Amino acid sequence: MKKVVLAYSGGLDTSVCIPLLREHYGYDEVIAVTVDVGQPEADLNEAKGRGEKLSNSYREVDAKEEFVRDYIFQLIKANGNYEGYVLGTAIARPLIARHVLAVAERECADAVAHGCTGKGNDQLRFDAVFRTSNLRLIAPMRELALTREEEKRYAADHGITFETDKRWSVDENIWSRSIEGSELEDPAVSPPETAFQWTTAVDNAPDTPDILKIGFERGVPVSINDEARDGVALIKDLNAIGGKHGIGRTDMMEDRVLGYKAREVYEHPAATILLEAHRDIERLVLTRNELRFKEMVDRTWSELVYQGLVMDPLFEALNAFIDKTQERVTGYVYMRLNRGVARVIGRESPYALYSKEVSFDVKGEQSIAEGYSMYHGFQSRLAAMKTRTL
Repeated sequence: MKKVVLAYSGGLDTSVCIPLLREHYGYDEVIAVTVDVGQPEADLNEAKGRGEKLSNSYREVDAKEEFVRDYIFQLIKANGNYEGYVLGTAIARPLIARHVLAVAERECADAVAHGCTGKGNDQLRFDAVFRTSNLRLIAPMRELALTREEEKRYAADHGITFETDKRWSVDENIWSRSIEGSELEDPAVSPPETAFQWTTAVDNAPDTPDILKIGFERGVPVSINDEARDGVALIKDLNAIGGKHGIGRTDMMEDRVLGYKAREVYEHPAATILLEAHRDIERLVLTRNELRFKEMVDRTWSELVYQGLVMDPLFEALNAFIDKTQERVTGYVYMRLNRGVARVIGRESPYALYSKEVSFDVKGEQSIAEGYSMYHGFQSRLAAMKTRTL
């Protein structure tokens, strides 16, 4: 008996994959696996109902705590950001793929499968993890190149129904919500307010700001206003508070790995708040040399995540450096949330490198700086003088 394990979201693509894996690829048993990384409860219930009906066996893996602890917290420490995108979908895919692969190995399956097309980044993220095994990799949507209308007809022929014809393609986890498709594929079209669910329009946000005190320990956010939170609860709370103020919308042109430019729309209130706070406290406690070098490391780390190359040895090495820098990233950041803006208004840390000696109110031997000033820019001045005399 041939057995395949499918990364299953419950949407049209992955639902169509189930009968395709039987009819087109000849698999007798299809195991559908949904990995919970913070999707809405309604989406998980829909995936479960449809997955149990269509597949031979349906599994749901609760990975929310693991996602936050091992993936999102590391992203915060690395100031994870790709061209303004907070890597919400990108950082989740390797985790999902690893859990699907683990099920396949436990079940002694012959193959693993996903529902990605050949145009997006997700195919690369799933493929990179799946190909670390010796199992056959199947991507029906990519290999058969079905159009959306062909998928819908195939689904109808196999009794696969959807209550509504969704206007946009939405991918959601605890860290971010992405919205794409339909009229949003035109970069000139302004996203309608109905596209957004996490964030209030700035014009409708409350006039009264919220002031938050975000606590960090070794680069990880641990508290809000001196109340300790576990990672999942902390992110959920900040999504609610930030969303109320219209914080965390991104509308951008994104350079995909394959070279396409894509218009992407995201919501990510907690990510906006935490990344801004983390960058600020780093500037308080890290040296200029550390900050300068880490900026390059963070950019490379983010590119590897975006490309799905988290198994690359370089990724592990970058994480080792990042973790070392975070040993002193402990303290508090005070933030003002209002009208779409999360602004830092203060910070403190026992490891602060700030010295009150720089204050204008502190009397000191300022004349000793003159010797340094005489030689500061010496070569630049000399070059300018030579240029004027020639």
